[in-house]
Amino acid sequence: MSAELLKLANSPILWVLCSVVVVVAIIQAVLFTKISNRAATLINVDKKDCKKAFKVGLVTAIGPSVGVFIVMVGMMSVIGGPMSWQRLSVIGSAPLELSNAQVGAEVAGQVFGGADYNTRGLMLSFLTLALGTQGWLWFVILFGHRLEKVRAKIGGSDRNWLVFLSTAAMVGVFSKLCIDKVTLGAGPAVAGISAIIIMVILNKFVAPKVPIVKEYAIGIVMVLAMIVASVAV
Repeated sequence: MSAELLKLANSPILWVLCSVVVVVAIIQAVLFTKISNRAATLINVDKKDCKKAFKVGLVTAIGPSVGVFIVMVGMMSVIGGPMSWQRLSVIGSAPLELSNAQVGAEVAGQVFGGADYNTRGLMLSFLTLALGTQGWLWFVILFGHRLEKVRAKIGGSDRNWLVFLSTAAMVGVFSKLCIDKVTLGAGPAVAGISAIIIMVILNKFVAPKVPIVKEYAIGIVMVLAMIVASVAV
């Protein structure tokens, strides 16, 4: 990638434009938090429980954020800091954003980040990044309000069935994500296997003595698994 193209990708105007999306995301997070606290008051949920849930979510987000940050550093050298910062601040799926940017370069007949990667390839990468997530947005707009009816038809009023269904869905999703990664090489495999072992150790031996560990288990496991994989491979 040429120095001129990288300079364009890091131009001040792009920092300003990309910051608009990030600021909107921050405002939404603040508003959602306020609305949640207000709803908690209406249904008599203790404020201590709300603060506890907030802390758990905050710690749990550390693991995925580290992975996203590492990929963002790599993307910055190809599509610049502003767009990398904006996309990974609101999407969080580093592999998806990276693949979308590569598709844009391929449409231009260029190698993503290669010697022939020019302004046309960069702009098409930006375009695929912007359009690549439109499906999610439109699905929420068109069908989000109808999902509760679907849930009611599937689970009805049986809370036990709903818990079982939700748990099975979460296990299926995370298993799929894990299997896709552990087959990519030694590093991901070590991270996946070590995550399972660490989680078992935390739940079976540490959590019974220190109950608070169970609430932060996912975040702890993510960080420790990445450390183990980095040292072992």
